[in-house]
Amino acid sequence: MQLVEKYSGNYALFLCEENPSERYRLIYYWNWRNKCHTRPLTQIKYNREGDLLFTVAKDTVVNVWYSHNGERLGTYIGHQGAIWTVDVNSDSSLLITGAADNTARLWDVKTGKELHRWDVNTAVKRVEFSPDNKYILFVTEKRMGFEGMIYIFEIDSTKAAQSNDPVTVITPSPSKATVAAWSFFNMYVIAGHEDGSVTLYDWRQTDPSKQAIKTQQVHSDTITDLQTSKDKSYFITSSKDKTAQLLDLETLDLLKVYQADTSLNTATIVPDRDFVVLGGGQAASEVTTTSSHQGKFESRFYHQIFEHEVGRVRGHFGPINTVNVSPRGDSFSTGGEDGYVRVHFFDKDYFNFKFDF
Repeated sequence: MQLVEKYSGNYALFLCEENPSERYRLIYYWNWRNKCHTRPLTQIKYNREGDLLFTVAKDTVVNVWYSHNGERLGTYIGHQGAIWTVDVNSDSSLLITGAADNTARLWDVKTGKELHRWDVNTAVKRVEFSPDNKYILFVTEKRMGFEGMIYIFEIDSTKAAQSNDPVTVITPSPSKATVAAWSFFNMYVIAGHEDGSVTLYDWRQTDPSKQAIKTQQVHSDTITDLQTSKDKSYFITSSKDKTAQLLDLETLDLLKVYQADTSLNTATIVPDRDFVVLGGGQAASEVTTTSSHQGKFESRFYHQIFEHEVGRVRGHFGPINTVNVSPRGDSFSTGGEDGYVRVHFFDKDYFNFKFDF
């Protein structure tokens, strides 16, 4: 590893080159790293253009960075507990976050001003804007005698004050929801559960008995992440059962299975390329002096169609908790238990790579 240049604020740019004859020949990348949080990362999210990267962790701040050089653009301060989740709308004007202080908060991206706060009974574990930016969903924790819920709120981007009355409340059963996402055209909400199942919901249905359209058992353990494709027609799940699975969003048919050798915390689909990226590793509670190789703290690339692993990228010295690929497809970012965000830029070899079959 060769240090190329240092920036203020502990930014560093490295050039890493591996032997191209080795199996993991995709590991040739530019990488900036910065310990942007004092506690483990929980979620990272690019905006639609891919020039901004939003990061949240188990501390109480939200950071936004320029993705091309790692310069911190700003910080959003207001939460009083670990922040679990973040999302930004399609024109990068509004930001939504959810935290362990039992609140979800709406922010003005440009000014950093808190626009609205929703108070719920338990921690907010997942938030997401709908594709048309008119709605947001919250997934709340099942705890202290309260059921885990999926709340749907309407958003009026022309007003600072928002309604505190949800459009719909979904109560997942029998297993609590751990993650959720919107489908194409706001038609459905898809949720992943603690028991490894996924459920397709008609969120416009007011009768709770008719909200669940279809449930499919896809994993044998907790679903840790769920991310949709660019067109939201299919999605990928990761699980503690050491697999990631690709499913059709409308039918829940299983399309592909990606088998790993460690528990997975996160998975994402690479836009415009036939790859998926998985992240995980030895559980944080079990990590002592484990090396990154033994702890399996690597980002894993799999061919989306053929299901074969094609490469790994090392760097973190703890489990990878979250991974996201730039919408432009030129880079991907990982957030780890070590408190670091690493942004890796693909080189020409990556774009020229063709799978032999």
